[in-house]
Amino acid sequence: MDLFKKFESDTRAAQLRELGIYPYFHALQTKQDTEVIMEGKRRIMLGSNNYLGLTVNPEVIEAGVKALEKYGTGCSGSRFLNGTLQLHLDLEAELAKFLRKEAVMTFSTGFQSNLGIISALVGRSDYVICDKENHASIYDACKLSFGKMLRYGHNDMADLEATLRQVPDTAGVLIVTDGVFSMGGDIANLPEICRLAKKYGARVMVDDAHGLGVLGEGGRGTASYFGLEDQVDIYMGTFSKSLASLGGYMAASAECVDYVRHNSRPFIFSASMTPASCASALAALKVLENHPELPKKLEHIADYMRAALKAKGVKIRESKTTPIIPIYTYDMIRTFKVNAKLYDRGVYANSTIPPAVAPGECLIRTSLMATHTEPLIDEAVGIIAEVLEEEQ
Repeated sequence: MDLFKKFESDTRAAQLRELGIYPYFHALQTKQDTEVIMEGKRRIMLGSNNYLGLTVNPEVIEAGVKALEKYGTGCSGSRFLNGTLQLHLDLEAELAKFLRKEAVMTFSTGFQSNLGIISALVGRSDYVICDKENHASIYDACKLSFGKMLRYGHNDMADLEATLRQVPDTAGVLIVTDGVFSMGGDIANLPEICRLAKKYGARVMVDDAHGLGVLGEGGRGTASYFGLEDQVDIYMGTFSKSLASLGGYMAASAECVDYVRHNSRPFIFSASMTPASCASALAALKVLENHPELPKKLEHIADYMRAALKAKGVKIRESKTTPIIPIYTYDMIRTFKVNAKLYDRGVYANSTIPPAVAPGECLIRTSLMATHTEPLIDEAVGIIAEVLEEEQ
């Protein structure tokens, strides 16, 4: 049978295009900001993970330009070989200091970070235990490892304990959870996860892609938010969200980082972060360090939007503190119709369908920046409420 035969039966994208509700690959023509030009028209951006608004920060842009001029466009090799710049070392040292961990190593993308960390640490006789709503990169990392993956119900601590009981006493165990869940915007029950990890001799890894710059003291993330920095063994995160660049990192003990650095195939066999990406992330981190009020601004505007949506009778998924606000649409086609109307009327948000969410729980994922203004939110909420009423 021809490998390409499957193309004929997979007609989902074609059907959505024919209906005029295909929601993907809209072309951005300006910087990633609270308002953008997309396909020739102004849109209010409610679909970006640029949580602190730093993609347009002059200091961040200048740092990237200077690195491009000094180091060129790329490193043309892995960190093991010719691909380590002083910039990489500076970024790792600064981030380790900020996160209050002994050491940090950087990866070329956030997705690659999870692949590289989990596949290196979880061996044949080990177990990795995952929240069911963890990011796709965590699941792919589990597949890449030689260990056994077990899942527990989303934020269900009784199920987590029952799962831990299944693990042989002789096995190593890594519990992996998102800090802030990327679709729902809710926060992991980290205090109970850490308690159970201690009880059963497991290690804890938090994917803080959506927690860095958002939660905790000065934006230090989920562990800081709960006062558990000394109980989380590994932080993973990305530079593509709050730090306005591209890449990812692992923060842990020096011993743990050194082990992963020498055993992680995704790290060893990938080219390093580009100079511009590295310098931009470092500059964004310094902006966050110098402006610890930014996460509070983000929290304020998120609370403002939640209140505005509720005042209009819009059903949202309950969460607190985080800038991710999911709006339930339930049905897949309704979700695409709502999203298309929002886009046409000047609001960009994200359609979220299975497998990113459970069947029957489709939603429009909105996300905010610290630089959004209340008038801009009022305008967007008015459009959202109007469209949802039309598409009952």
